[in-house]
Amino acid sequence: MTRIDAKFADLKAQGKKAFVSYLMAGDPDFDTSLKLVKGLPGAGVDVIELGLPFTDPMADGPTIQLAGQRALDGGMTLDRTLEMVRLFRKDDNTTPIVMMGYYNPIYSRGVDTFLVQAREAGIDGLIIVDLPPEEDEELCIPAQKAGLNFIRLATPTTDDKRLPKVLQNTSGFVYYVSITGITGAADAQAGDVGPEVARIKAKTDLPVIVGFGIKTPEASQNIASVADGCVVGSAIVAEMASGKPVSEVLAFVKSLADGAHRA
Repeated sequence: MTRIDAKFADLKAQGKKAFVSYLMAGDPDFDTSLKLVKGLPGAGVDVIELGLPFTDPMADGPTIQLAGQRALDGGMTLDRTLEMVRLFRKDDNTTPIVMMGYYNPIYSRGVDTFLVQAREAGIDGLIIVDLPPEEDEELCIPAQKAGLNFIRLATPTTDDKRLPKVLQNTSGFVYYVSITGITGAADAQAGDVGPEVARIKAKTDLPVIVGFGIKTPEASQNIASVADGCVVGSAIVAEMASGKPVSEVLAFVKSLADGAHRA
């Protein structure tokens, strides 16, 4: 059982929904980013998604693209991202961390080498948005064998014919993308999301967590009420980009987490 599996089992036992937060590793700089990551569990975050900066983030909107560019400009690399996780794990050995990003940096490192390093650093799962199920032999199956969850995205365009293929090697949880398009592009609507979550849950026992388009505590509560939890990314990244101190960003994160936990 991974930390992700354990966390969702614990939340289920408590009758609670999950709050997942995303942030870009190294944005705006290494030390500030690390301070924020370390503060997330205390702000009510159940699972941390840590973005791996990449030069061509095709699934991301302007907010996260700019965060990735700031991180890259500040010298953030795959090695430094792994180091950030190691430093986090010195104080927290229970909060799950999912690395979210693109395949190129992992491919360049070498899958076997990367998986050893990721496990050693304390990463629990991967979301690699540009590897479809047809490429599961590349990373998904090796990751599962190495003890990491491989979390797959389902979208509004994932029809009933495609869904079983998406789910077949997924573990940890299913990430349902609530809107068609890039991150931060529109607002998620519970009325649209609810039936889609139910359709996915009819095909899997995994938790279904909804992301994209959640920007307020009210939206966090509304979306979590029709799913097993929600993910907020762009809204948190935008708070960081505004230059607010980490304490204020964490207060905003707590308001979002409280919303999800009220669901």
